[in-house]
Amino acid sequence: MLTAARHAYLEPYLPLEIAAVPRRLIDELKTLSVWTLTLTLSGCIGTGGIAPKGQALPANALATDLAIQAAAQDARWPASQWWRAYGDEQLNAWVAMALLGSPSMAMAAARVRQAKAMAGIAESAEALHIDARSTLNRHDWPADQFYGPGELSGETTWDNNAGLGFTYALDLWGRERNASERAVDLAHMSAAEARQARLELENNVVQVYIQLSLHYAQRDIAQNTLTQQQQILELAQRRLKGGLGTHFEVSQAETPLPETHRQIDALDEAIALARNQLAALAGKGPGEGAALQRPTLSLQAPVTLPSALPAELLGQRPDVVARRWAVDAQARGIDVAHAGFYPNVDLVGSLSYMATGGGMLEFLTGQKLGYSVGPAVTLPIFDGGRLRAELGQAAAGYDLAVARYNQTLIDALKQISDQLIRRASMDKQQRFAAESVLAARKTYDIALIAYQRGLTDYLNVLNAQTLLLRQQQVEQQVQAARLSAHADLVTALGGGLGAGNDAPHSPAETAP
Repeated sequence: MLTAARHAYLEPYLPLEIAAVPRRLIDELKTLSVWTLTLTLSGCIGTGGIAPKGQALPANALATDLAIQAAAQDARWPASQWWRAYGDEQLNAWVAMALLGSPSMAMAAARVRQAKAMAGIAESAEALHIDARSTLNRHDWPADQFYGPGELSGETTWDNNAGLGFTYALDLWGRERNASERAVDLAHMSAAEARQARLELENNVVQVYIQLSLHYAQRDIAQNTLTQQQQILELAQRRLKGGLGTHFEVSQAETPLPETHRQIDALDEAIALARNQLAALAGKGPGEGAALQRPTLSLQAPVTLPSALPAELLGQRPDVVARRWAVDAQARGIDVAHAGFYPNVDLVGSLSYMATGGGMLEFLTGQKLGYSVGPAVTLPIFDGGRLRAELGQAAAGYDLAVARYNQTLIDALKQISDQLIRRASMDKQQRFAAESVLAARKTYDIALIAYQRGLTDYLNVLNAQTLLLRQQQVEQQVQAARLSAHADLVTALGGGLGAGNDAPHSPAETAP
C-alpha cells in the first residue's frame, strides 16, 4: 500500500486527470484494488467438480402395500403412554420407573445437553468478543557499574498497562452463521436420538414384561400337566392293585414326571431372569425385580393407522427425524466448506492506557492513551489442496447422510408393514390355536375316560396329553406374539401422539 509521503512524491508525475482526483478517492480506489486482488487470489483455489449427488426420497413417492392401505383409516396416532393399552397397572409403574431411573436415559439426556452446549460455542463465534488485560510491573534498578551514575541507578519505577481488545467476525460469506446453524441442527439430531432411546427403552420394558407373562402361563401349563400325570400314575397303580393293569403301564406313567419337573424348574429360572432384566432396565438392583407380581396383560386395541401415512411418518419416527436433521447439518457443512475459499475478515480493535513513572498511583493519573481499530484479513492462496479436500469431505458426508435417511425411511415403512402383517396373522392364529386347544382337550378327556374303563391302553392317554400340552403352549406363544406385535407396531410408528414436534422441514429443501 502506498504511504502518504510516497503518494505526495508521485503526484507531479501523475496525469492531470488523476492528479486532480481528491486524495480520499484515491485511497478508496487503493482499498478497492486490495479487495480485488484478494478475491482474485482466493480464486486460485477452485471448487469445480466437487458437489453432492445424493437425493432424498419423498415419502409419498414410496409405494405402500395392501397391509398399510387396509389399515390406513382416519385414526389417530398411538397415545403418548401407549403401553396403557395392555391394562396392567404394574407395567405402567415399571415403564415410568425405567424412564426416570435408567442409565441409558441419563446418557441420552447428557448427550443432548452436550450438543446444546456445543451449539452455544458455535453461536458465540458470531458475537462480539471483548477481553481486558492489565499489568503492573515494578522495576528496581540496581546501583552498580553497569548502569553507572545514570538517572535510574538505584531508583524504583513502575510500568503499568491496561487495555481492552475486541474482535468481531464480519462473516461476509456466512461461514460462522452456517457453522452455528449446523451445530443447532446437530443438537436437534441429538434430541431426536434421545427420543429414539426413550422409545426403545419403553419397547424393551414392554417386551420383557410380555415374556414374563408368557413364562408364568407356560408354568401354569406345566404345573397342570404335572398334576394330570400324577393323577394318571395313581390310577395306574390302583389298576395294578386291582389286577386290571400292568407294571408296564405304571412304568409308563412314571416316566414323564422328571421331565415335567425339569420344565417347571426351567420356567422358574426364566421368571427370575426376566425379573432381573426388568430391574436392570429400570436402573434398579435385582432385589427390586423380586417384588414383581404376575402380569395381568390384555389387549383389545384395534389395528388402525392414520390416513396421512406415510407422509406424517417423517415427523413421528425419531430415527427418521434424526436422519433428517443430519442431512440439514451436512448441508450447512457444505456451506461452511465453501466459505473457506473466500477471505476471512474480522474487525479488530484495542484501547490501551499506559503509565510509566516513579509510583504506582501514576497508573491512575497518567495521560498515555492509545487505540487501534481496523479489519484483519486472512486469505487462502495455496494450501496444498486442504480446502478442496474439506469441501469434498463435506459433499461426501451429505451424500452419506441422505443415503442413511433414505434407508431409514424405507426400513420404517417395511417395519410398519411387517408388524401389520404379523399382528393380523396373530389374530387369526389365536383363533385357530384356541380351537386346537378345545379339540385336544376333548381328545384327552375321551382317552382318559376310556382308560379308566379299561377300553384303551395308557399309550393313547399319553399321546392325547402330549398333544394337549403342545397346543396349550402354542396358544400362549401366539398370545404373547400378538401382544409383542402391537408393541413393535407402535414402535415402528414412532411412539406416542405428538412425538414429532421437533421434526425439521423436508431434506429436499436443504439440498445444496
